[in-house]
Amino acid sequence: MENQELCFPKLLNASCKKPALHWADAVFVNLLFSFISLITTALNLLVIISVSHFRKLQTPTNIFILSLAVTDFLVGLVVMTAAIYMRTSCWYFGDIMCSLFSYVHVIILCSSVAIMVLISADRYVAICDPLHYTTRVTERRAKLWVCLCWLCTVLFTTVILKEDLAHPGMFKNCHGECYAYPNRIGLIFYLVLTFLVPITVIVVLYMRVFVVAVSQARAMRSHVTAVSVVTAKMSELKAARTLGVLVVVFLMCYCPYYLLIYIGNSITNSWILLLVCYLVYFNSCLNPLIYALFYPWFRKAVKLIVTLQILQPGSCDANIL
Repeated sequence: MENQELCFPKLLNASCKKPALHWADAVFVNLLFSFISLITTALNLLVIISVSHFRKLQTPTNIFILSLAVTDFLVGLVVMTAAIYMRTSCWYFGDIMCSLFSYVHVIILCSSVAIMVLISADRYVAICDPLHYTTRVTERRAKLWVCLCWLCTVLFTTVILKEDLAHPGMFKNCHGECYAYPNRIGLIFYLVLTFLVPITVIVVLYMRVFVVAVSQARAMRSHVTAVSVVTAKMSELKAARTLGVLVVVFLMCYCPYYLLIYIGNSITNSWILLLVCYLVYFNSCLNPLIYALFYPWFRKAVKLIVTLQILQPGSCDANIL
């Protein structure tokens, strides 16, 4: 009976124990999170198809949204699927695959944070400096910043996980476990560059955006016009509001995860760890729901995609704004 609870019974003390879940609980957990994973993958795929297919939607702001949808799509397809497996089973794919999964996992999470910074900076320029927005934030520059964002994320992840990549499995406690941990210096850099600095930048930029947007909205309501007062378009204000909701939801989902990393080993409750991790993953499911709630163009695009009207000639030029 003792050997039946081990991932590798022949290894005895070197083997991890199998997850202690009743079969009914395991089925429920698998079904629940598999459904969330499926919804996350499908919704973000719709966002990717929408922005990629319709030329009218290929604006700098939507390019950032497209990049965020790609990371959310990978969360639903790769990260959630692996997380479900590790919650209900042992890791049987070896140390190299574990290191690769951890590597991809960190890249996806870091890229999400970096893209949120780009979205906040985009709204800051659009609201606070609207006259120069079209010249400063072009479609070409948006694509360049997204590519640089992914490149820097890959390089950063390679540096902080270099020990685990060079020696797969060196941090695991037993066989049947998938665990990668950066060294102490790497962990400090991880917290600073993916939490403290980005979150500070996001909050400061959006506080500034909020103040300017409120003043502009008051000016438009009171019909105040002056040379020294620059009034942003109403569409830009609506976009700032929508993306502001996106940023707030992002902070609510990601902050507990990073705070838990900062606290470290003082939290030993596995359910708290599990809840915090899945809260981060669930953010990838919430993002396209926010688009559907606030963006009419996304609802129109989904209707055209589901009804297969995008297969018709010239559908990419349809005006769905």
